[in-house]
Amino acid sequence: MNEFELRAAELIDAGRQLYNKGMVPATSGNFSARLSDGSLVITVSGAHKGKLTLQDIMQVDADGVSLDGKKPSAETLLHTGIYQQVENAGVVLHPHSVNATVLSMLSAGSLILQDYELLKAFPGIDTHDCKVCVPVLDNNQDISVLAQQVQPFFAQPEGLHGYLIRGHGFYTWGQNIDDALRHVEAFEFLFDCELTKMKAG
Repeated sequence: MNEFELRAAELIDAGRQLYNKGMVPATSGNFSARLSDGSLVITVSGAHKGKLTLQDIMQVDADGVSLDGKKPSAETLLHTGIYQQVENAGVVLHPHSVNATVLSMLSAGSLILQDYELLKAFPGIDTHDCKVCVPVLDNNQDISVLAQQVQPFFAQPEGLHGYLIRGHGFYTWGQNIDDALRHVEAFEFLFDCELTKMKAG
């Protein structure tokens, strides 16, 4: 396998894992990985993430322009924005889990995750005694607007590990596919905890 095929295979497998967990229903979500030349492999527009094949993965340049004539995900600019801001990001995953979607509708401008042991799943965090800010962006069909809105949060002192889009789902990333999937799993647990706290009053 060449590098494109290797990264594509990882995204295909991630799609099946996340679909089986109910996190990318119908054709929701999108995934990408960065190649060594700076270009990206990314899911095509409208593909079912639980049934991805190599034909559903395409290549774009660092600005999101198609390199093979296929149509990339409508949210490609959010992927390229992450790679531009996070030097060691190698994979970006965007699930639409129930927990993330509902919590995004109940949260204001940001969600603060604090004092959870599982915060140590994220890079640079070695204690539960911390706060992680997860921005909550208002959804917008103009993806360039969303891409601009999230940019300032990358500069926050505690770093950025993911963000929510209201009524939409969340984005997170990692140095490789295993890291990115771990961050998805950690966020999903933490979102579940926050919703459970709300229900308990």
